[in-house]
Amino acid sequence: MKKQEAIAIILGGGKGTRLYPLTKDRSKPAVPFAGKYRLVDIPISNCINSNVMKIYLLTQFNSASLHNHINNTYKFDTFTQGFVEILAAEQTLLSDSWYQGTADAVRKNLIHFRDNEAKYYIILSGDQLYSMDFQNMLKKHIESGAELTIAAKPISRAQATGLGIIGADENGEIKKFLEKPADDLDIKECLIPNSLMQKELNKEVNGTNEYLASMGIYIFNAETMNEVLDNDLTDFGKEIIPDVIKTRKVNAYLFDGFWEDIGTIKAFYDTNLNLASMTPEFNFYDEEMPIYTHRRHLPATKINFCNISSSLTSEGSIITNAYIVSSIIGVRTIIESGASLDGVYCMGASYYETPEERAENNKKGIPNIGIGRGTIIKKAIIDQNARIGNGCRIGVDDLPREDVDKEMYSIRDGIIVIRKKAIIPDNTVI
Repeated sequence: MKKQEAIAIILGGGKGTRLYPLTKDRSKPAVPFAGKYRLVDIPISNCINSNVMKIYLLTQFNSASLHNHINNTYKFDTFTQGFVEILAAEQTLLSDSWYQGTADAVRKNLIHFRDNEAKYYIILSGDQLYSMDFQNMLKKHIESGAELTIAAKPISRAQATGLGIIGADENGEIKKFLEKPADDLDIKECLIPNSLMQKELNKEVNGTNEYLASMGIYIFNAETMNEVLDNDLTDFGKEIIPDVIKTRKVNAYLFDGFWEDIGTIKAFYDTNLNLASMTPEFNFYDEEMPIYTHRRHLPATKINFCNISSSLTSEGSIITNAYIVSSIIGVRTIIESGASLDGVYCMGASYYETPEERAENNKKGIPNIGIGRGTIIKKAIIDQNARIGNGCRIGVDDLPREDVDKEMYSIRDGIIVIRKKAIIPDNTVI
């Protein structure tokens, strides 16, 4: 099988309102993740590990940060003929509108995809955490004779309300598709056939995970894609997929590894902190399927007289006399003496301040980038280049039950998000 038979198309998403304020100044795929990565590194790394080396990324909101990351990270050599290319929404003689949805974004860029003369299009999301070999999925797609294959994961009925549910027969052919079925809707017709589970995953269907959810990962025949997008429909999950199932052969590709949609602040926070646990659900230490990101050439993290447990510390940080538990410390994070972090994702900084800059800011009463002396933080996300002063208490006292948006911070689902470049003065209580 030639590597060039398939190209990957990563959907960058819309405004990312569910991840606000992390998406206030950047697109969703560019949000820092796991201390040293960006969300977009996940699908791109899966493509590279699967020898799918022609990758397009579709985006339209706050894409400057994403452009910088892609240009600084993914530089392929001339022998692979591979690339990662961003296709932002643009005006043409045929269209002067922005992307109206996932399907519309792909439709408006078909002219670029056709230049590759690929036989298959792999459609991916830019905000999920998983590890998958797309060559295995592509092989199953070709062998089945399907025009579209949808990656599907066994889930429980309780999880089904937030996902697209697939009803497949014993051969894996999809006969039904339900988008986010309500709790009280009877969906027993979509139960996984035990024979399919045995055949594909060598497992029995159990009472916990007995339904198949679409993972938002699709493989289309190129010709099929051209045909099913020859209309005004805008969304894959809500419109294109249900229509295709009615008239064409569509198969499910069962996947039983870790997979998480990181579309909300709570999911983002929980998924990150799980990576710092004793036995994380996702394995970043798999040498066969590494996750790639920008090489920063930073020194190792310096730790002075600290108590750190169940935490990750990224390179280039300096941590002094601090208590840190169940937290992630991003690159170039400076944590001063006496600070305490419990359940905190600190994204770190994009540069180091010089002694002169620190002195000048201190004269103006502006804290240094990082976490100040004696500051206590619980259950929070600290965005990049935030300045948190000495003696602050963040998330320690009672929080309002409703969501909050302030100039320097927001609260979502009981999680405090200190905004990018925020300035939190000494002794602030949030």
